[in-house]
Amino acid sequence: MIQAIVRPEKVHEVMKSLLDAGFPAVTKMDVFGRGKQRGLKVGEITYDELPKEMLVAVVKSEDKDLVVETITKSARTSDKGAFGDGKIFVSSVEEVYTVSSGVKEE
Repeated sequence: MIQAIVRPEKVHEVMKSLLDAGFPAVTKMDVFGRGKQRGLKVGEITYDELPKEMLVAVVKSEDKDLVVETITKSARTSDKGAFGDGKIFVSSVEEVYTVSSGVKEE
């Protein structure tokens, strides 16, 4: 399972890149949070809970590197990236079931 937290203004580009790469199944959620930068300070005001988008995709283990690379390239705000561009988390999925049929998937 790949969970990617990206800037809201980049989510459409990331979703399109995943679709173009052959990975159409993605769940998208609006989230709020902060990273190491501890939010954003504008003048005297500190915004410590910034809006982000979380994308979740379950892919075959052999596709993991391609999906991570696709997200990384399309979520960056510049060639080298910038603070706040996001994070990608990869974890194993033990089992998957289809709700409508109750069938365990391989």
